[in-house]
Amino acid sequence: MPSRKFADGEVVRGRWPGSSLYYEVEILSHDSGSQLYTVKYKDGTELELKESDIKPLTSFRQRKSGSASSSPSRRRGSRSRSRSRSPGRPPRSSRRSASASHQADIKEMRKEVLEVKLTPLVLKPFGNSISRYNGETERTERGGMPHRHAEEKFHVSEERSYVSAQYSLRPRREEIKETDSKEENIVTTTRSASPRTSEAPATQTKDLEFGGVPGVLLIMLGLPACLCLLLLMCEQKEPSLLNFPPPLPAWQDLWETRVFGVYVLWFLMQALFYLLPVGKVVEGMPLADGRRLKYRLNGFCALLLTSAVIGAAVFWGADLHYVYGHFLQFALAAAAFSLGLSVYLAVRAAGAPPGALAPSSSGNAIYDFFIGRELNPRIGTFDLKYFCELRPGLIGWVVVNLAMLLAEMRLQNRAAPSLAMTLVNSFQLLYVVDALWNEEALLTTMDITHDGFGFMLAFGDLAWVPFIYSFQAFYLVGHPNEVSWPMASLIIALKLCGYVIFRGANSQKNAFRKNPADPKLAHLKTIHTSTGKDLLVSGWWGFVRHPNYLGDLLMALAWSLPCVTPAAPWSLVHVS
Repeated sequence: MPSRKFADGEVVRGRWPGSSLYYEVEILSHDSGSQLYTVKYKDGTELELKESDIKPLTSFRQRKSGSASSSPSRRRGSRSRSRSRSPGRPPRSSRRSASASHQADIKEMRKEVLEVKLTPLVLKPFGNSISRYNGETERTERGGMPHRHAEEKFHVSEERSYVSAQYSLRPRREEIKETDSKEENIVTTTRSASPRTSEAPATQTKDLEFGGVPGVLLIMLGLPACLCLLLLMCEQKEPSLLNFPPPLPAWQDLWETRVFGVYVLWFLMQALFYLLPVGKVVEGMPLADGRRLKYRLNGFCALLLTSAVIGAAVFWGADLHYVYGHFLQFALAAAAFSLGLSVYLAVRAAGAPPGALAPSSSGNAIYDFFIGRELNPRIGTFDLKYFCELRPGLIGWVVVNLAMLLAEMRLQNRAAPSLAMTLVNSFQLLYVVDALWNEEALLTTMDITHDGFGFMLAFGDLAWVPFIYSFQAFYLVGHPNEVSWPMASLIIALKLCGYVIFRGANSQKNAFRKNPADPKLAHLKTIHTSTGKDLLVSGWWGFVRHPNYLGDLLMALAWSLPCVTPAAPWSLVHVS
C-alpha cells in the first residue's frame, strides 16, 4: 500500500476542482482505500482531493524581484539615468518620486499571484425560486438591501482588498487606466460572478446546436413534411415505415380555411382562459438583470373550463367527428399558425434590448428564427412562450383523443370504446393532468429559462404535440385492436412504473432548482462544476443520467403497446 505524502494538520495548496487554481488548505484526514485527502479551505469548505491535486507551500514561493531585470532603472527604488531638464518638466525630485512609486507598483503586480477568497454560498428559500441560478447570485440580501455581485480580482497591494467569489472561478475583464507617464500599460483581468447589465456582453464564439444554420434549415423544412407524411401513412390499410410514402392528396384535402378558423378560435379561447384572474401568481427564475417575472398558474382550471365547454358543445349537437375527418387539415393549420407566430416573434425580437435576449440566441437571423431570439416575449402581462408551452397544445391533445374515441365508436359501431382506446386515452390524460397540476415546475425548465421562443418551440407546442402525440388514438380508429385483460394489466404496470420514475425525478429536479438549500434535499449528494452549477448525483439522479427521460420512454412505450396485435409484435414500427 503506498505511503501518504502529507500529514494530518499540514497546511498545503489544494487545486480547486474544475480549475487550475490552487488555494491554501489544511489536511484533515486521508483515506487509505481511495487514496483521497480530505482538506479544508479557509472558508470552511471541505473537499476530497487526489494527491496529485495537492502541492506543498514551498512550490509556490516567489522568486525575489531583484533578478527580474538587469536594468538598474527597472529595479525598485533605483534612480533613473540623468537627463537634461526642460522648462516644461516638473522638478526632478517629484518626477523621481512618481517614477519610483509607479515602478514599485509594477513590480508588486508582477510578484503577486491570483488570490481568491472563497466564501460559502448561503441560499435561502424565496418564493418558488432559488437564490442562485447557473452561478448567478441574487441581487438582494436579507432585509431587501442591495447586494453587490461577487468578483475575483488580482491582489495588487496590501491596501486593496479583494472581494469574495461565490465559488465562481471565472474572472471579469477590467482594464486599469494608463498612467500619465505611459511607460507601461498594466491590465488586470477579472470576471464578474454574474453579468452586469451596464456592461456590454463579451463577444464570444459558441458552437451552434442542431448542426448550425444548415441543420436548422433542414429541421424547419423536414418537420412539417414529417408530420404530413406520418398522418398520411397512418391512414393506409397497413401502415408501416417500410412502405413507400403515399401520394399527396389534392390541395382541397390539405387546406381548408374553415379549419384554420376553427384552430384560431381554439387558440383565442385558451388565451381567454389564460387571462382569467384565477389561480395563484408566482415568480419565475431570476433573469440576468435580477428581475423575476410573474406567472399566473391556472392551467388546470383551463382544462376544467375546456372540458365544460366541449361537453356543452357536444350536448348541443356539435360533432367532434369533424376533427377526425379533417385531421390532416387541422395539423397543417396548426403548422401554418406556428409559422406565422414565428415570423411575428422574429420581427418583434429585432428591436428587443440586449437584456431581453435568450442565452441560446446567436445573432444569426436564420438560426435565431428557429431557436428563438427573445427569451420572454410578452404582450403586456401575456407571456407568449409560457402560454403556448401547456395550453393550446396539451389541452388540444386531450380534445383530439376524445374526438378519436368518439370516431372509433361511430365507425366501428361500438356501444363503448375499445379497451385499447380506453388505455391510450387514460394514459395520456394522466400525463396532461400531471403537467397542468404541476404547472409551476415548468418555470425551472430549459424551455423557460434558457431557450428563446422561435419556430422550434412554436411548432413543437402547437403542431407536433397535439397531432403526433395523439398518433396512437388516430391509429386505433382505422385499425381496431383487441387487448386482453392480462396484457392490459402488464401495460398498466409499465405505465405506472414509468410515471413513478418520471414524476419522482422531475419533482426532485424542480425542488433542487428552486432551493438547493431545502432541508428536505439534505440527503442528496451533489458535485460542483467550474461553471458554478451543482449537479445531482444521488436520489433518482444517481441511477441514470436522465431518469426523467427514462420515465418518459417507458410511458411512451405503454401508450404504443395497445396498438400492437399479438400476432405481429414487430408492428410497433407502424405506430412509432
